[in-house]
Amino acid sequence: MFSLILQTKHKSWIYFSLLGICFISSPVLAKPDSLKEVTDANWEEILTGEWMIEFYAPWCPACQQLQPAWKEFADWGEDMGVNIAKVDVTEQPGLSGRFIITSLPTIYHSKDGVFRKYQGARTKDDFLSFIHDQKWKAVEPVSSWFGPSSFLMNSMSALFKLSMFIRRCHNYMTEKLGIPVWGSYVIFGLATLFSGLALGLLLVFIADFVFPSRRFSSPDYYPKKQTIDQARLIQQQEDATEADGEEDDEEEEEEDHDEVWRKRRGSPEGRPEPRGQAFPDDALRKRVVGNRGEEEEEDT
Repeated sequence: MFSLILQTKHKSWIYFSLLGICFISSPVLAKPDSLKEVTDANWEEILTGEWMIEFYAPWCPACQQLQPAWKEFADWGEDMGVNIAKVDVTEQPGLSGRFIITSLPTIYHSKDGVFRKYQGARTKDDFLSFIHDQKWKAVEPVSSWFGPSSFLMNSMSALFKLSMFIRRCHNYMTEKLGIPVWGSYVIFGLATLFSGLALGLLLVFIADFVFPSRRFSSPDYYPKKQTIDQARLIQQQEDATEADGEEDDEEEEEEDHDEVWRKRRGSPEGRPEPRGQAFPDDALRKRVVGNRGEEEEEDT
């Protein structure tokens, strides 16, 4: 009987030991983190629902001071029906350009894709009051032109991503490959030059394809052009002939005028001047003009 009791106790200890081992070895269902991480890959999730997003950098002292209050506020997010998120601008340059982050930390409120910049105090109670009392309705929303999903902000995001890519390439060439800084600048300068030339040629080809030249679009281009050139040449020859005729007429008029001038160099009565009484040209011209005046008066 005693041995039976000992066996029963032994089995009970074995059972509880196995149960404890199974409980310890089983995965513990931890509470999911209430503070969400927004990246370039999943940022479109903030366009639906209500969000509070903090843009920060790990090296920023003000951001480090805000983190405890922001985490406490995130614990209340599920109860208030709002998503609390953060964005590391050093790891997500595209979102930094998309939201034009110029100071850290920066906080945005989003309600169904309408964004407002939070400008209040940065404590847990102030964050809760901002959501619970709907103080965000008194804040002017961001214009649709500068919204994160607009074409302009998409371009800014791409530009920021490109600048970060260039910076990483520069660091890789100078730190990993040992290329001097000036060599890295020369490489980027040549790359910019050749990429610009390639882009220019591409635009020229596209323009020729969309708006082809008349010489290729019209089969009658060259015959028409030849006819126009011949007509222009004939017109130039006619103009040259007329110009030569006008020059000949002017020369004949000048010769007639010189002949009249020589005839009138004599005396007023038409007799030649006596020798030794030659007049200067000015005086002779005055006499001729006077004689012309007398002839006109006689004719009248």
